Amino acid sequence: MCQAMLPRVDLPELLLEVHEWTGFLDAYTHLADISTRMDDLYISLVALLVSEACNVGFPPVIKPNEPALTRGRLSHIDQNYVRAETHAAANAVLIEAQAGVPIVSAWGGGLLASVDGLRFVVPVRTINAGPSPKYFGYKRGITWLNAVNDQIAGIGQMVVPGTPRDSLYILDCLINLDAGPKPEMVTTDQASDSDMVFGIFSMLGYRFAPRFADLGDQRFWRADLPGDSTGGGVGDYGLLEQVARQKINLKKIAEQWPDMLRVAGSLVTNQVRAYDPLRMFARGGYPTPLGRAFAEYGRIDKTLHLLSVLDPIDNTYRRTLGRQLSVQESRQRLARRICHGGGGKIRQAYREGQEDQLAALGLVVNAVVLWNSTYLSAIIDHLRAADWTSSEGVGVTDENVARLSPLGHAHLNCLGRYAITPSTPSQGLRPLRSPADGHDDEEEMD
Repeated sequence: MCQAMLPRVDLPELLLEVHEWTGFLDAYTHLADISTRMDDLYISLVALLVSEACNVGFPPVIKPNEPALTRGRLSHIDQNYVRAETHAAANAVLIEAQAGVPIVSAWGGGLLASVDGLRFVVPVRTINAGPSPKYFGYKRGITWLNAVNDQIAGIGQMVVPGTPRDSLYILDCLINLDAGPKPEMVTTDQASDSDMVFGIFSMLGYRFAPRFADLGDQRFWRADLPGDSTGGGVGDYGLLEQVARQKINLKKIAEQWPDMLRVAGSLVTNQVRAYDPLRMFARGGYPTPLGRAFAEYGRIDKTLHLLSVLDPIDNTYRRTLGRQLSVQESRQRLARRICHGGGGKIRQAYREGQEDQLAALGLVVNAVVLWNSTYLSAIIDHLRAADWTSSEGVGVTDENVARLSPLGHAHLNCLGRYAITPSTPSQGLRPLRSPADGHDDEEEMD
């Protein structure tokens, strides 16, 4: 019902309204670091964000009779104001605003994140794309890697050619976040799983928690307890004695520990990309001594993760990870809905253009999430003030609030020729719809 009460809105109006709340468009500053004297700069910026995020180009947003929306004006703003640094600064404003919405605390504290890739075909000739018949057919394409926290905010992103294993890039994405607290736990699908990745994540203070499709094939590892290697007795792991038959080689970890610390320091200070050591530690399929040490160290954390997933008494851990991965998939559906032009194909030939366009898409998705979250919070306040109860006699409970999602899009119009003018007062929210008015939208979203 809450989704059905969301007001209908056009995407440009939504962006203008979010700017009224947050001022996120003020983060777009001139390349030469000079103040602008342009009138209605934010109107031009919204037009550019819509053209990039919706993948429709300039024609639908150009209005020759409006100075802020002429082709020359948009080209000038695009060349001088829109770049990776300003996208990141604007996104940081939205992330902080999302954390401040009252309803968001029911979804999480921002310490759990998921990372996954969204694939895009690139039909033009470019070196920054790779083949993958499964995703791109006879074409080549790119992967847009996203980090999303449990407050439903996209906190980091990067573009990689083709469809490489996510494990080679996840850390690069997490180390260079736009804003928000550093996640303590990171979940993803099984494509990112390896003992070495577990080890590096653990060294950097993350709990790596991928989803396993083949739990029955996973190995449980054990370390020597006091007495195992000295002959003074036999270590006992109790019920796990028959499961954890593989032993971790602690000696390999001790021998390489100083170099492992150096690698971790180089990663957190951005001296090297995580992609490079991960690739070098397993060159040719044969891990180096340092790579084997990271793998041995990672088996400790991997076993703890497996035990938490298989806990027969408390399934909170497993349900939390599953819910976060569902959030990631829903956010990707919203991104597909917005990036509808050109068949959803990215036609930028250069890496910088691809990164700028997909950064604009991520920014717009975050703006939609913030708008939805703000209105959902207002709807909950409205229902509680009216002492509303359902036909089953159940009111608005904290459990129901925690299950709400700001990723619905049935009320959002991303199509057509766009009217980029404010349509609401700068103060207050739009009137909420009655549940009966939004019934058809709710069915469409289902």
